[in-house]
Amino acid sequence: MRVLVTGATGYIGGRLVPALLLAGHDVRCVARLPERLAGRFPGVDIVQGDVFDLTSMRAALDGIDVAYYLIHSMAAHDGDFAESDRIAAGIFGDATRDAGVKRIVFLGGLGIDDSSLSHHLRSRHEVGDILRRGGAIVTEFRAAIIVGAGSISFEMIRYLTERLPIMVAPKWVSTRCQPIATRNVIDYLVAALGLPFTESATYEIGGADVLTYREMIMRYASMRGLWRHMIVVPILTPRLSSYWVHLVTPIPASIARPLVDGLMNEVIVKDEAARRDFPQIVPIGYTEALRLALDRSLSNEATTTWFDAYDVRTLPGEFAGVTQGMLVDRRERQTRATPAQVSAVYSSLGGERGWLYGDFLWQLRGAMDRLVGGIGTRRGRRSATDLRVGDAVDFWRVERYRPPSILRLRAEMKLPGIAWLQFESAPNPAGGTTLRQTAFFEPRGLFGQAYWLMALPFHAFIFRNMATRIVREAEIDAGG
Repeated sequence: MRVLVTGATGYIGGRLVPALLLAGHDVRCVARLPERLAGRFPGVDIVQGDVFDLTSMRAALDGIDVAYYLIHSMAAHDGDFAESDRIAAGIFGDATRDAGVKRIVFLGGLGIDDSSLSHHLRSRHEVGDILRRGGAIVTEFRAAIIVGAGSISFEMIRYLTERLPIMVAPKWVSTRCQPIATRNVIDYLVAALGLPFTESATYEIGGADVLTYREMIMRYASMRGLWRHMIVVPILTPRLSSYWVHLVTPIPASIARPLVDGLMNEVIVKDEAARRDFPQIVPIGYTEALRLALDRSLSNEATTTWFDAYDVRTLPGEFAGVTQGMLVDRRERQTRATPAQVSAVYSSLGGERGWLYGDFLWQLRGAMDRLVGGIGTRRGRRSATDLRVGDAVDFWRVERYRPPSILRLRAEMKLPGIAWLQFESAPNPAGGTTLRQTAFFEPRGLFGQAYWLMALPFHAFIFRNMATRIVREAEIDAGG
């Protein structure tokens, strides 16, 4: 089918596109800033468009059979996300009617339509109603918390649990929820293309388990080996809770508030239509979904890696801080060398060649790791020039390697968290290459946070100069 995906720069959209391609569909993505998708999905048609502009939406939808509507205005600058969503859905519905689109697939939120429904969930339901008024068949999926690295609801649980040994929690932690794994959400979205073009339908989707938010937090803590204690108090209002989330996690209060409001509603599947119409999809349980979200060794694909949930290309050239919760040290350099020449340099790091800068500090870090029972740097590397996924490189393991564009190393030293070092070579339109060198750290608990802060001065010294030396070596190899 000829399929359009809106919201491809977002969490679900970015994972849906590869799944649609794998299923053999002809995919087009529309984005307000198409450069954010450049090179991300090979074989996909990328067009410019804005859901608030009817003309651009008509053009984007031309020749499309099915359109995925994955737009959310929760971060609207004026604060009225419901009104922004209302306007965007109306324009999109009109555009699909004018373009002759057969079906819209929309992902909304679970919840019973009554007076107690939160403003956020009510807005999600309203968007579905507005899309149906446009005239196209609408297949609406309603989900609760989506469990996957990068899902904002899941990340809120993750960072509260990671950072607070003792949690003072509001009474909504006793509310029941039916979380669903990201992979099952994608399964449903793709399977919607196989439905007959007869009438609109709304499907409630959820995982195999119904849990309270407290149970979800404690299961997460258990899987991560964290001791956590929760004290429930009746005085934390949604506003106070959102400010607390803002203080403890990277999620701003403006986004946390509607999320917290929604947590007070019981969101469990009441209608079994999804199981009836999609018998091939068997949702997994919360524990298995957690394992998939946390275990990066299961796959080398972007869909299982937390920091691929956002585009690091949008970061400044020099950046050391928090981005969507992941602690990041990012360096960017420009060079006359080609991507292949730059890739050849960073792909040969480690072993006898070393790390181009501060080798004594790398050796010292390896010695410290051995003292606490780690592997240190004694493994070296299998080959001075050849590299494969799974290879050991000193105290790193090659997790992803696609020359000349990307190399991702995952740390295997003893750490209070998980660390990666990633190199990217991106060709410049005018010639030459942009090197992006990014260190990622996912801390475990407060000690993990403290470790990162203590390491920052050394990171600034080593990573800044290492990036500079990589491009210098590449230019020497290029004869420059």
